[in-house]
Amino acid sequence: MKVSIITATYNSEATIEGCIKSVLSQDYPNIEYIIIDGNSSDYTLSVVNAYKQRHSNIIVISEPDNGIYDALNKGIKVASGDVVGFLHSDDFFNTKRTIKNIVEEFNKGQIHGVYGNLDYVNSKDSNKIVRHWKSQNFSKKLLNRGWMPPHPTVFFKKDVYKKHGLFNMGFKIAADYDMMLRVFSDESLRFKFLPEVITKMRVGGASNRSLKNIVTKSNEDYIALKKNRLDCPLWSLVLKNFSKIPQFFKKS
Repeated sequence: MKVSIITATYNSEATIEGCIKSVLSQDYPNIEYIIIDGNSSDYTLSVVNAYKQRHSNIIVISEPDNGIYDALNKGIKVASGDVVGFLHSDDFFNTKRTIKNIVEEFNKGQIHGVYGNLDYVNSKDSNKIVRHWKSQNFSKKLLNRGWMPPHPTVFFKKDVYKKHGLFNMGFKIAADYDMMLRVFSDESLRFKFLPEVITKMRVGGASNRSLKNIVTKSNEDYIALKKNRLDCPLWSLVLKNFSKIPQFFKKS
């Protein structure tokens, strides 16, 4: 089973090397690594191209884009793997066995998506956990409670994107939530929760950098809930936001 991992970058010179090393250190051999760069003006491309010259499984595209979801969509279109996942340029996989463990779950049966837990870590000290997002086994009724899996941990079969399409560029921040609602509402698909930390994410993501972004995110979440015909969108949004609170206290 071939796994395509997509990283979107833009002026990511401070963290991109650690991200690349995280992928290259995986002990699963059949990985296609796609880096979509938004025409960075710093040393990001120098770092990326240095690794590309030494590793034939790295694909690099650098050109102006319309933000992270546009970049991820480009990556999905290029991906030739049976399974597609994402690793943002600030992030890294929890262990060297992460991808192998994910593939083992896919190989256990007719599974269309695998997801796990996520750790938010301090941007200066990646050993310091700021927030632990512990997920759970999937049930469709969870969607009405504002549930979603941690998007950076989600790996879908490529066929899922062929069926449900790409990220909706009408969303600035919540296209991942819209995608999760769209896919997880499909009762013909089966999903598996892998009860381990998949990804470690440095704090400071686009959706929580400012009060303005938090307001935009909530508004877009509500639009996504209505668009995907959840039973009570406003109540689901309230539950979604409140569900994050325990994540700051449970660190394991």
